[in-house]
Amino acid sequence: MLNFAQHPEHIQAIIAAALKQADPHTAVTNHLHKMGSQLTIGSHQFDLANGRLYIISVGKAAVPMALAAVDIVGETAVAGGGILAKHLPAATKFPLPAYESNHPVPGEKSIESTKKLLQTLHDLTENDLVLCLISGGASALFTQPLLPLEVMQEMTEALLASGCTIQELNTVRRQFDHVKGGGLAQLAAPAYVISLILSDVVGNDLAAIGSGPTVSTSETAANAVAVLERYKVLNGMETAVAKTIQSTFTKLTQHSTPSPTNILDNIIIGSIQQSVQAAAAKAEELGFHTRLLTTRLEGEARKVGHFASALAKDAPPQSATLLGGETTVTLCGDGIGGRNLETALAASIGLAGWTNRTITSFATDGDDGTSGVAGATVTGQTVADRQTALAYLNNNDSYTYFAQRDAAGNGRHLIKTGPTGTNVNDLIIILNYEGQP
Repeated sequence: MLNFAQHPEHIQAIIAAALKQADPHTAVTNHLHKMGSQLTIGSHQFDLANGRLYIISVGKAAVPMALAAVDIVGETAVAGGGILAKHLPAATKFPLPAYESNHPVPGEKSIESTKKLLQTLHDLTENDLVLCLISGGASALFTQPLLPLEVMQEMTEALLASGCTIQELNTVRRQFDHVKGGGLAQLAAPAYVISLILSDVVGNDLAAIGSGPTVSTSETAANAVAVLERYKVLNGMETAVAKTIQSTFTKLTQHSTPSPTNILDNIIIGSIQQSVQAAAAKAEELGFHTRLLTTRLEGEARKVGHFASALAKDAPPQSATLLGGETTVTLCGDGIGGRNLETALAASIGLAGWTNRTITSFATDGDDGTSGVAGATVTGQTVADRQTALAYLNNNDSYTYFAQRDAAGNGRHLIKTGPTGTNVNDLIIILNYEGQP
């Protein structure tokens, strides 16, 4: 018998199922095998007796992906490489050099750590293989910008605040960086490159995941200029900064770089599609009638939140409605929050007064925006005063709103997991307990 009072346990179980499916260690072990000196990666075979193996692991899931790969091939089989992550777990024995980096905006650590990582790729030959393990967050963590750091930071922050999509952001990033848009593959030449990729991008566009360090694209500087103009990014910058960006674009248009020819394959080993399906199976197991609506959800977070509240109102009795994807936030205030918290707060305003329903918006990496939490669960009782909630929403201060409600004993809204070690977009869970026996 499903009961509204059990919703925290139900949501926790559904989230756990989604995260288990996205486990980076499992994803790597499903696609990497070794027998004797023969290494199998997807459908490709590599004889370790004839060449050296290097492992480069970058992104929020870099540590578990690297540990899984080295477990399979053995430490003695790895000639070099390294790990680049946002967090390095304490008391972990790393089989490769490991570095922390900056996210979501690249910083000095990003540049220095990337430089150290690239220095491990030296004297490579066409007999060698570079196995790249790529996960979400790599765009900021793994970088060698063509712009001065402070200019790159200002441009990235402006794009993040503009409401542009992750694909548009990465279109710009790829044009301003040595290692993006196939740059890592070029630096690894003449060695061959294969990548195992944990996708954090809606639709699994290879060039957008980590800005495609091992993916050749046909983009040009003109594509990046179009994004900056579409969102009027340069208009709000100081003249000197805008001129630096424009002059760099001019140089890029005058020098074309040939596409790398040493890329063997880019293999998606985990994505939001698989995680949402696992979440749906768990909801069904718990006794809900389950509907998986989409794994390609995009749009402004507050609009998605209002949409989620409408879905919750119309949801069939005893049902779980699931959506996967990634929203965006256009900043208009100076509060603390993230796209999932903003989605949840907008949803709670729309759901106010409706009983026996919950809406959860959750970041699978456990880190939503600047909040330090993974997301929030709301009900029809979350919002007592719509105008107050709307004021927090308009100030992009969703975290403060939920933290105050929790501290006052008005329910348990914030979800805090800490870094999950994976990153496959976001998950929205709508539970309707109406009509319970």
